[in-house]
Amino acid sequence: MTAPVFEEYEPAADCGCAGCARQRRAAAVLPVRYGGHPAAHGARRALVLVTAAGVVLSCGAPQAAATAAAAGRGARAGTSADPRPDTPQGAVGPLVDSGASGPPASTSTAVRATTRDEIMRRAEKWVSARVPYSMTAYWSDGYRQDCSGFVSMAWDLGTNEWTGSLAGFGTKIARADLQPGDILLFHNPADPAAGSHVTIFGGWTDGTHSHYTAYEQTRPSTRKATTPMAYWSNSAQYVAYRYKGLTAQSGGSGSATSFPGASKFGPGADNAFVTQLGKLLIAQGGERFYRVGAGPRWTDADRRATQAFQLAQGWKGKEADGIPGPGTWELLVKGTGRTIPAAGGGADPAPAFPGRGSFRPGQSNSDVQRLGTRLVKKGYGTYYAKGPDRRWTEADRRNVEAFQKAQGWRGSAADGYPGPETWRRLFA
Repeated sequence: MTAPVFEEYEPAADCGCAGCARQRRAAAVLPVRYGGHPAAHGARRALVLVTAAGVVLSCGAPQAAATAAAAGRGARAGTSADPRPDTPQGAVGPLVDSGASGPPASTSTAVRATTRDEIMRRAEKWVSARVPYSMTAYWSDGYRQDCSGFVSMAWDLGTNEWTGSLAGFGTKIARADLQPGDILLFHNPADPAAGSHVTIFGGWTDGTHSHYTAYEQTRPSTRKATTPMAYWSNSAQYVAYRYKGLTAQSGGSGSATSFPGASKFGPGADNAFVTQLGKLLIAQGGERFYRVGAGPRWTDADRRATQAFQLAQGWKGKEADGIPGPGTWELLVKGTGRTIPAAGGGADPAPAFPGRGSFRPGQSNSDVQRLGTRLVKKGYGTYYAKGPDRRWTEADRRNVEAFQKAQGWRGSAADGYPGPETWRRLFA
């Protein structure tokens, strides 16, 4: 991708008022055109440096970088609480200094293979090192110390990209599908220095998906912090991207850490991911749902244990439907979610309705006994002479009928034979 046709700047003064900011912006943003006589460009740059004191211009060239660094040394760190990112950035370029072994900058969007774990490990290294923010300096790995350089490093691009080129290395995704290592990108083509920014998604911080952990390069240094979706400002204009070179990954035990997709779970599923899910749920307190341990075939035990884990996170409705999504999977794999409470320590999820055929004259099964036990617990066991057992009897039917009538139902809706809604209300 060609270098951006603009010059980014960094105010030398620390006054944060809107008027001064506009004045500095108007003085600083001057068009740069390709072509023309080289001497004219040099004269224009000299004029800008003389007439716009304190303004730093940078297009990524070494000479411009040196000038920018010298001009910015006297500026004091800003103290504004405005959450809008103050993140001017350099242009597309190769790695520099000790990291200069990477490929040169090019218009190609060829990608290197990497995994989510590797992306997040690289991001954490800069967070731990508290790499200072700079649009002209380069860290020891050769990447520029601004927001786009940070993502270039984490994605292992081998070049220093900018917000106008990063999208070419990713695939656009829905925000609901975000997983660790994906990015949220806002590029302002009308004025790239005004608000353009990019963060790395580190995971949801709550079940509502209203906040997430953002890894970002911003003043004064690299940080990770709970951030509203998608950012403090210009939120609607941020776009989620997934790195094109992302590959499947395995943990030390050979278990997949990337979410394999909802299609791997649910009725009819039979694969290794179901086994892994069961093991993760058992490790999080779901052992009581499994009679013989985790297995590859999806069962009601998997659904109930998953739902119990989701409910333990405080999730409701579709967020706790018993089918794992990216958020459920991430918490299980990382072991960072709330554990499933012991029986009696919280509301267990309702078992799946086994079907009307289980409750008919002549039937004998564990679902009949489970139904009777629940009716007694709810106070509708009047017609049992000795207590419920596995065999369906008239006592079961009359107790169910009493429960149905207590719901205000009449006629065929209170015939004493449980349907899905009767079942749901009994186990609610």
